[in-house]
Amino acid sequence: MSDAERETVLARLNSAVSEGRITMAEFEDRVDGVLRSRTFREVEPFVADLPSVAAATPPADVLELRSHAGQVRRSGRWAVPRKLVVKGMAAMVKLDFREAVLSHRVVEVELATQAGSTVIILPRGGTADIDGLGTTAGMARCQVPAVPEPGSTGPHVVVTGSAAAGTIVVRYAYQLGRWSW
Repeated sequence: MSDAERETVLARLNSAVSEGRITMAEFEDRVDGVLRSRTFREVEPFVADLPSVAAATPPADVLELRSHAGQVRRSGRWAVPRKLVVKGMAAMVKLDFREAVLSHRVVEVELATQAGSTVIILPRGGTADIDGLGTTAGMARCQVPAVPEPGSTGPHVVVTGSAAAGTIVVRYAYQLGRWSW
């Protein structure tokens, strides 16, 4: 383990104590252990219960997704920016927010799609506003509430832009027994 790599681990511990994830006494013990460590295997027990560095990195403010006669899919644990710009021609777009890491409570999705389908799946408690979406020879359907409940902490998705000859659906996950999609 190099000195630079050791410094990276120490910075991670410093962040953990400043965020209140570990106490000052734990911080001192872990720093001593890291400084004595010579390999990554020896360091691992000191940071195993801390969030990964990738999770702490904030996403970009705007992310543009493009597809021409293909698929755009985001699901599982993914970092969601403040604004998603989706451009597709004959594309299938699926944005699944159920396990996503949201840095903002309100997320804007700007669509510019033609002859394709777009499905946005929200976690329970999530809301969506599709009033800013224009459709031509297509269909847009919102199956979730448009206004958050008082005190709600779920994400709110604002869909804007245009869709021609395609479908847009905003919904919660369908569930059958233990399966959901």
